[in-house]
Amino acid sequence: MENKIKIVFATGNAHKLQEINEISKGSGIEFVLPPEGFNPVENGSTFEQNSYVKAKEAALLSHNISLADDSGLCVEALNGEPGIHSARYSDTPQHRIDKLLTNLTRQSNRKAQFVCVMTLVDQNGNILTQEKGTCNGEIAKCQSGTNGFGYDPVFVVDGYGITMADMSEELKNKVSHRNNALQKIIAFIKSNLI
Repeated sequence: MENKIKIVFATGNAHKLQEINEISKGSGIEFVLPPEGFNPVENGSTFEQNSYVKAKEAALLSHNISLADDSGLCVEALNGEPGIHSARYSDTPQHRIDKLLTNLTRQSNRKAQFVCVMTLVDQNGNILTQEKGTCNGEIAKCQSGTNGFGYDPVFVVDGYGITMADMSEELKNKVSHRNNALQKIIAFIKSNLI
């Protein structure tokens, strides 16, 4: 097989990197972690801004094409919260879920959407493309499932009737917001960079 194109994936989360490589298997692209010292300040007010901040820092550190994603859970009845603050909604994954369920106690509308914005930059941090992926669902009243991470145990995917944490890794990767955004990025890379 031809040489794989290596792209830095701007994350410190090895699980996320593994998920990205799983989704992009067979594409001729390999995603790798950024060099040591990667510690971007996510001070944007949108997924787009935060995604760009991370991609640019990874590119400048590695002198390589870099990809970053910024993703979160947007709940309709909570005016889009936790949104860009999904990972900082509370101090532990379980506390974040507890806080979300508590905030939805009196709400009949439990519609929610996972959003993922991916930004691909060149080695100088200039944007090559930015893509958005979404996954619609609703927030369950109680947790279910042990796969996945974050809010997966309370997010019931539209059309499936089970939480993301109840899905196999394979199915989750097929329906996820991250997959939806990544497929667009891979298509861009294949037609422009490979």
